[in-house]
Amino acid sequence: MRVLVAGAGGAIGRQLLPLLDAVGHETIALVHRNPVSVEGGHSVTADALDRDGLAVAVAESEPEAVVNLLTAIPRRFNPRQFEQAFLITNRLRTEGAANLAIATRGARMISEALAFAYAPGDGAIADESRPFWERGPKPFRPAVRALQELERITAETGGVALRFGHLHGPATGFAPDGGLTEEARGGKLPIVGDGSGTFSFIHTHDAATAIVAALERPQVRGAVNIVDDEPQPVRRWLPEFARLAGGPAPKRVPAWLARLAAGSWGATYMNGLVGADNARARAELDWRPRYGRAQDGWAADFGAAPERAAAR
Repeated sequence: MRVLVAGAGGAIGRQLLPLLDAVGHETIALVHRNPVSVEGGHSVTADALDRDGLAVAVAESEPEAVVNLLTAIPRRFNPRQFEQAFLITNRLRTEGAANLAIATRGARMISEALAFAYAPGDGAIADESRPFWERGPKPFRPAVRALQELERITAETGGVALRFGHLHGPATGFAPDGGLTEEARGGKLPIVGDGSGTFSFIHTHDAATAIVAALERPQVRGAVNIVDDEPQPVRRWLPEFARLAGGPAPKRVPAWLARLAAGSWGATYMNGLVGADNARARAELDWRPRYGRAQDGWAADFGAAPERAAAR
């Protein structure tokens, strides 16, 4: 199958390209600036926000499927500036996705969405039927609207939106050289409030294997959570992560102080999210994560054995 991978130079794309080659796909890697090496295909360069330029760049490719990994999330940013930091990513998820659909003549799209935009509920883990958090912290609302538009465009192509959990692995914030690792190492990543905000993680390699599974199952449509097996509250995963990163035990700060320091989104990110369930991915994509627990992936990336948390 000829597969166009948009955003091929990102954290997931780097893991995905060799997998596509290994299973025999012909890959067209679309990047914004720097060409990437593609064993079973070639690389093209274009700006997804330039509709005409994008159309010219992919005109001869005639892909049978499109993997949309378009984002422009800064490596480091102040959580108080979340809305500004995501301006380009929001445009890529709306204008960029629309341009991509036009340029590829509506080829089936598999898009990178998010599994941590769900509205808080009764504490239960979220499946794909739970609505997005449309009335969440004000800085987050444009991102939610962009995700909804991305999923609408994806659905129009007969595709599937893969809602990924918090990414860890090479070239992410949780990598040994990542921004969140540096904060944890420096004791700057606290447990906010009671630390009950729940994270569902996914390693970039597992994200890539889910994309391969989705390519092979065109009957799967709509949205599918791609997350690990153990959603974990911050009070559980953060101390373990800090230990692996070589940092001190995380401090505890009240929610009101976190809002003053990090803004409404920063405080909510650390103590207001809900975890997600991967049952649909297991049943319909026949997919399983290699790293069922985030600590196992961190151990692989940091070269250490994680300690099992005593308390949950």
